[in-house]
Amino acid sequence: MVRAAELAGRGLMKRFRARSKLVVELKGPADFVSQADREADATIRASLGRAFPRHGFLTEEAAPKDASDDSRFVVDPLDGTASFLHGIPHFAVSIALEREGAVVAGVVLDVAKGELFVAEKGRGAWVGRERLRVAPDADLSKALFAFGIPGLNRPERHAPTLAVLGRVMKEAAGIRRMSSAALDLAYVAAGRFAAYYELGLSPWDIAAGALLVQEAAGRVTEPDGGGAFLGSGNVLATNGRLHPRVEAMIRRATGSTPARATRRASSRRPR
Repeated sequence: MVRAAELAGRGLMKRFRARSKLVVELKGPADFVSQADREADATIRASLGRAFPRHGFLTEEAAPKDASDDSRFVVDPLDGTASFLHGIPHFAVSIALEREGAVVAGVVLDVAKGELFVAEKGRGAWVGRERLRVAPDADLSKALFAFGIPGLNRPERHAPTLAVLGRVMKEAAGIRRMSSAALDLAYVAAGRFAAYYELGLSPWDIAAGALLVQEAAGRVTEPDGGGAFLGSGNVLATNGRLHPRVEAMIRRATGSTPARATRRASSRRPR
């Protein structure tokens, strides 16, 4: 997985330096895809496909491939396409290995900076030779909070995001919007951010990064506390110590009900 990410990263950097020549298409409003995305995807699929021919693939830029065993790779070949196309050196390759529905390994490569984040379930998370640990912050007023802010192509997410952003602005030391979910999660795992919130992501955006956070002793849920963030794409990742407070803050901002209470209520039989 590391080798596949590095091969894709080399190709991406070549394209980044010559991005004025790239063919860019729109999948939808403000939803870009380029030759670079597709080439990186093909590189990863070819590299991993040779090594693991029975594994399936779920990637952003190609049709899914069903597995002939119980494993598949979940791949974002270029997370942060808009930054890449605008010359901002903050984008990533993200590869996760899912076995029997659970993510068991993850690789996130910060291509421009050369930082390689890796995690294996039950064996920890690392950047280079450094073991990752989430931030020790117990006070949000001293912590950095990362946000994913939706663009013009996701108007249904504007109101809830603004509501939460308004609360966080009043309580956190600072807010960052970096435009790569994989790297936002990696930065939570590395203790650079204490928390990260975003709505409407895809599994390939978050599968590897979420494992990084969990293996660095952090916590990842849906913003309402539910555990199905890979399916819903709605994510709250924290250092764990801040999780209850941030979750409660989100509920106050959006008027949502805790997932635990919702599940308890739905399980009650009518009298």
